[in-house]
Amino acid sequence: MSEERKDKQTDKGQNRGPLAGPRMGMPVEKAKDFKGTLRRLLGYLKPHKIQLIIVLLMSVLSTMFSIVSPKIMGKAITKIFEGVMLRLKGVQGVQIDFDYILQIILILAVLYLISAFFGYIQQFVMAGVAQKTVYDLRNDINEKLYRLPLKYFDSRTHGEILSRVTNDVDNIATTLQQSMTQLITSIITLLGIIIMMLSISPIMTLILIMTLPLYVIVTKAIATRSQKHFAAQQKALGELNGHVEEMYTGHKIVKAFGHEEKTIEKFNTINEKLYASGRRAQFISGIIMPVMEFINNIGYVFVSVVGGIFVTQQTLAIGDVQAFIQYSRQFTHPITQAANIANILQSTIASAERVFEILDEKEEIPESTTSKTIPDPRGEVKFQNVKFSYQEDVPLIEDLNIDVQQGQTVAIVGPTGAGKTTLVNLLMRFYETNEGIITVDGVNIKDLKRKDLRSIFGMVLQETWLFNGTIRDNIAYGQEGATEEDVFGAAKAANADHFIRTLPEGYNTILNEEASNISQGQKQLITIARALLADPAVLILDEATSSVDTRTEFYIQKAMTELMKGRTSFVIAHRLSTIRNADLILVMNNGTIIEKGNHDELLAQDGFYADLYNSQFLNKAG
Repeated sequence: MSEERKDKQTDKGQNRGPLAGPRMGMPVEKAKDFKGTLRRLLGYLKPHKIQLIIVLLMSVLSTMFSIVSPKIMGKAITKIFEGVMLRLKGVQGVQIDFDYILQIILILAVLYLISAFFGYIQQFVMAGVAQKTVYDLRNDINEKLYRLPLKYFDSRTHGEILSRVTNDVDNIATTLQQSMTQLITSIITLLGIIIMMLSISPIMTLILIMTLPLYVIVTKAIATRSQKHFAAQQKALGELNGHVEEMYTGHKIVKAFGHEEKTIEKFNTINEKLYASGRRAQFISGIIMPVMEFINNIGYVFVSVVGGIFVTQQTLAIGDVQAFIQYSRQFTHPITQAANIANILQSTIASAERVFEILDEKEEIPESTTSKTIPDPRGEVKFQNVKFSYQEDVPLIEDLNIDVQQGQTVAIVGPTGAGKTTLVNLLMRFYETNEGIITVDGVNIKDLKRKDLRSIFGMVLQETWLFNGTIRDNIAYGQEGATEEDVFGAAKAANADHFIRTLPEGYNTILNEEASNISQGQKQLITIARALLADPAVLILDEATSSVDTRTEFYIQKAMTELMKGRTSFVIAHRLSTIRNADLILVMNNGTIIEKGNHDELLAQDGFYADLYNSQFLNKAG
């Protein structure tokens, strides 16, 4: 990561995970281009048109068999009612037709089974569609990330990129798997219920539909009032999460400076703010369901009264009234569900938009169609009139010229922001030059495939990177197909073999995620062993001894000396005392080489390097 870049800070107000799902009244992140993003997301579903048609058909059949059940059940109620009324009137020999009722029960059982069967198929097919769609999306993202330049990763926090790749994709998967089928089912159920109610009584249906505007008015009024409280709740939650993350990450510093009470006081202040806004938000949004239930009951009363009148007038069977009341109780459920899913869909499209932003990012310059190779790299490196800037109007490196011969050790020194790391990034083609050319063994690096170019180099950085796995696997990472003898040989050359064998599991010791079960110096020795195993022609060394003890520093320096034998080496130096023996020292400032020569020559010039060296020596002596 370039030292010229200013690290972006994570927005601690955005800690709400998209998987939590939006609730009624809670503010939802909206997409900038809803229609365009939806169209593009549907493009991923296009190859699964047949499966989606099957899902729609299964949903229709499942809902249809489920919806007709109350109407059929009403026939049994009517039959029982007729038998009871005839008995009350004293009609002799009247019996309730239990055979007919049993037939109705059997028919209902079959209908429910068929409905469940079609529902199962619907879920099974949709699960396949959703997972295959997300599988394709993840593949596209993964391939895209490998084609993105280092500039993209330098300008964004790791958390932001991971959030898009994991949380946002999971949000899309959840919506496709659950919400899409629920939305389809809700719409079909609503249409089916309206059709069945109209078939029973258009007047009673009209009475029920007249209550709908009340739902909209009440929901909108309550949601508007709760919106500001939910926004305050999310803001306070972000502050609390940020505070907790900072305090627990830096808990040693907090204790060292005795700020425990101050930290607890700040936590309590934010927590009280979160409690107050959360209580108001939850209370106001919690009113929605009781009020909607109240409106539903009003419609239920009107329907019951009108239905009773129709029964007394013998214009409607009591079983049909019972079926209508059952439909009326179900009527608001698909509406509420569809409204909630529409809310979730807003969040999902926003997630999809964030994912598509990655897919639309500008990629690395394509590989040359007539790429060259260097069969036996020697390690001669030349910079010719190189110019580079991270921002167009802010030049960093101007007219850089370097000629490095095979086997030379080149040290790069200078203050922070001088361009030391940038020079290495250009050499590895992590960034592209604006002007000029860089050659390795006389071949323009732009004429080489990036993989072939980077195989020429070995890197040992100040920030060690080891993955979760055995020490053997971490060293073997340096060369594909490395044997066990190769790994042992590299470890011995790097002075790492002894400490590795003293570990309980030796080379089979598993390093945890941050490799915190070994020391910083031991990590560095493993990375040197890995670089030795790769046997590169050119080495890039970011001095790695600043955070280790003197004894470990001696071993690391010894290992690095072994590593540098016979190889061209670029050493980014922080301690000037470690580069006295370099063949060439490049002194950089503001992207320009202001001095060059060996250690003695530069001291004799009594210039910028001499000032840097003497200041370090005096500080150390003091």
